[in-house]
Amino acid sequence: MSKRRVVITGIGCVTSLAESPVKMFEGICKAESGVSLIESFDTSEFTVKIAGEARGFDVNSYIEHRQGKRMDRFTQMALASAIQAVEDSGLDLETEDRDRIGVIAGSGIGGLQEIEDQHEKLLNKGPRRVSPFTVPKLMGNAASGCISIHFGLRGPNMCIITACASASHAMGEAYYNIITGRSDCMVTGGSEAALTPVGLASFCSLKSLSTRNDTPTTASRPFDETRDGFVFSEGSGMLVFEEYEHAKKRGAKIYCEFLGYGATGDGYHITAPIPDGAGAGKAMKIALNDAGINPEAIDYVNAHGTSTELNDLAESIALRDVFGAHVYKLAVSSSKGSLGHLLGASGAVELITTALAIQNSVIPPTANLEKVDEKCDPKIDYVPKEARDGEIKIAISNSLGFGGHNCSLVIGKI
Repeated sequence: MSKRRVVITGIGCVTSLAESPVKMFEGICKAESGVSLIESFDTSEFTVKIAGEARGFDVNSYIEHRQGKRMDRFTQMALASAIQAVEDSGLDLETEDRDRIGVIAGSGIGGLQEIEDQHEKLLNKGPRRVSPFTVPKLMGNAASGCISIHFGLRGPNMCIITACASASHAMGEAYYNIITGRSDCMVTGGSEAALTPVGLASFCSLKSLSTRNDTPTTASRPFDETRDGFVFSEGSGMLVFEEYEHAKKRGAKIYCEFLGYGATGDGYHITAPIPDGAGAGKAMKIALNDAGINPEAIDYVNAHGTSTELNDLAESIALRDVFGAHVYKLAVSSSKGSLGHLLGASGAVELITTALAIQNSVIPPTANLEKVDEKCDPKIDYVPKEARDGEIKIAISNSLGFGGHNCSLVIGKI
């Protein structure tokens, strides 16, 4: 029996650059930045005052006001992106078997804003004033649950929480659900809205964030020798995965084919990647093997590329190990130069970016990359600052998370 094929037929997003995949991709290709001074709360006592805020996002544009009030911001964004993706896919749910359609959504942190809001209410007004919606709003699985409820989807419904690899693991598991015959379609991706006072203060204390408060648009600088940390962002990305024959039968628009999935653990440190990049490298090798292709078949890598010293170095070492001499023939770029780091949602918006790169034959750039760090190997083509035309037949997208979680996804032109 031949392996069932999986294709991407719908995409949706909410990011600091745009609330539309096409506009987000256009912004990335122009090396624009969604990073600015934080406006959602007072940062006067914080060492970091910049982030990628999804300004202007209003869940009431998607659902009725009362329903939205019962969701944390990360769930609101996930549902908004899912509504975009399902609409984009053209799926007619009235004629589909909803037992065969599921949801797997990732989030690294979940409803942090709700935790902060209700904790403040507890301290200032007492336990009786804590909302009965607190747990349904803060739980990490609220996004997948609310998407399933909104569309009446009765297939597999779960949440993946693996820090910055959450969305990528969610998509990998959604792919497995389809190739194993358990589902015909999956709504999948990730969402993160942890840009709160506690969230920002925590990363400030870790000293993992860029402190370029005076120049926010150039603060995220993946692989650059002057990078000084990542930029904290919020947002979401959701996609519709579909079994190929199912999509073909209904005449669906297909962005690309999902070819392979690899996941590993570093077994090394809770916040730092293993220095030799072995975990990330093995995840790429597993994904390539799952796709049944050689490393030389890859044209483009959408790197995790956080703009931190440790991550960028470890990932560059992993790339050399996996691709050998071919690493100098392929293009490598990080969308985080424009978007900042969306934590548990990053893998989803980056896979959307990669899918659109394949569809449009455009290689997106690494924004703000002035001079490649010598340790990251300047001979690698990190596509600095400017997009370029170029056919991409097969690409790989990497996501690496705190806890030593590594995930690689392979997609290709169909």
